[in-house]
Amino acid sequence: MEWFSATDYDLARQVLQRGVAAIFLLAFLSTAAQFPALVGERGLLPVRRVLAWRGLGPTLFRWRYSDRLLRLVAAVGVVVAALLVLGVPQLGPPWVPLVAFLVLWGFYLSIVNIGQTFYGFGWETLLLEAGFTVAFLGSDQVAPPTPILLLLVWLVFRLEFGAGLIKLRGDPAWRNLTALYYHHETQPMPNPMSRAAHLLPKWVHRLEVLGNHVAQLVVPFLLFFPQPVASIAAALVIVTQLWLVVSGNFAWLNVLTIVLTFAAVGDSAVAALFPALGPALDAGATALPLPWLVVVLAAGLLLAVLGFWPLRNLLSRDQLMNASFNRWHLVNAYGAFGSITRKRYEVIVEGSMAERPSSDEDWQEYGFKGKPGDPRRRSRQFAPYHLRLDWLMWFLPLGGDDSWFVAFLAKLLEADRPVLRLLRVDPFDGEAPRWVRARLFLYRFSTRAEKHAGAGWWIREPVRTLVRPVRRQDFVER
Repeated sequence: MEWFSATDYDLARQVLQRGVAAIFLLAFLSTAAQFPALVGERGLLPVRRVLAWRGLGPTLFRWRYSDRLLRLVAAVGVVVAALLVLGVPQLGPPWVPLVAFLVLWGFYLSIVNIGQTFYGFGWETLLLEAGFTVAFLGSDQVAPPTPILLLLVWLVFRLEFGAGLIKLRGDPAWRNLTALYYHHETQPMPNPMSRAAHLLPKWVHRLEVLGNHVAQLVVPFLLFFPQPVASIAAALVIVTQLWLVVSGNFAWLNVLTIVLTFAAVGDSAVAALFPALGPALDAGATALPLPWLVVVLAAGLLLAVLGFWPLRNLLSRDQLMNASFNRWHLVNAYGAFGSITRKRYEVIVEGSMAERPSSDEDWQEYGFKGKPGDPRRRSRQFAPYHLRLDWLMWFLPLGGDDSWFVAFLAKLLEADRPVLRLLRVDPFDGEAPRWVRARLFLYRFSTRAEKHAGAGWWIREPVRTLVRPVRRQDFVER
């Protein structure tokens, strides 16, 4: 029975529960602010079009959806998540935080399953799996359960090792150590430090890639080792994730990975490094009550069985990236940047009030919050917040379903307020333009010499017109 009680992992549980809850809080806030404009009743991809799907996953909205109900669900999620961040449910019996996390998981699962392409990111399923798993860590009245901590380490292993394998199996730039020649510049949403990272010497970029391979293909195995090896391995993973936080905007992917990696951090290792924390890390509860142990083992068995499919995926030459093997988004496959884009193309959306625009001077550019636009504007830091529209704008030049973008242009011609609130700059101050168009530009970071000579943060060149000038009646006629 003692084996099931991980008495050396009190700090791990505190970080895991409060950290995952904090990401849920952010996710629900993001949903309340963006979902209605993107997927709501009058959104770019109205939710009604998916509610009748036979293959639709579990969702509270299957029989009824309204933007008001969506906001209510998000508000409840924010409140429950905030209580968990404060540690209130953790003061009660172990079933209290269990119920709280299952509410977060169920509510967010309901949102993701109707969110369509705007919720098709790997970190959505990662948050759902993390929320379900940490639900069984219990409360302060019981010791952290060893099986659940091992399952969380297994989650980090799949996340890191899967990402490492997909890189080696994908783009040769990862194998010849040149991927970082391009990545900082072409990543979906650069941050304030991305340009500085891109301008580092090429030998540094090669070391970055080499370090990435070690962190993702070697270190994850050490997470399963006894202490203090597991804690050292966790520290290495955390350091590499912090570099990604510093150099990019990947929503909550990196922050959540850091939180989950604490599943391998032992109190004894932390106390050895910071002796002053020793008394605070002295665990109180040491045993798992039998009824709670039965619940934990049942959940652990379920997650262990579901792990067969992602394990098979890891061993497959046709490895899937960011895939779910069940409708509940539990025990998923992860990975990122199996291929690296060499050039950065940006879609610039413009509007005009002219009766018949005849030159570029007749057009004014819409500004997005996160994605590059104005070359003189430095990229901002938004992660761990997720700007869903900006992310899909990066995917647009790469191909795929662009029906949401057609709807986006139509909304701009209507001066739709919810959609305009997703933007940083509306050049027409809420008025409807007569025309909109979209042009494709090639972007690159300015060199130090170009910046010193007065250039902006970016240098851009027009490539072609992506969408010819259209009016509101053009959409009506369709």
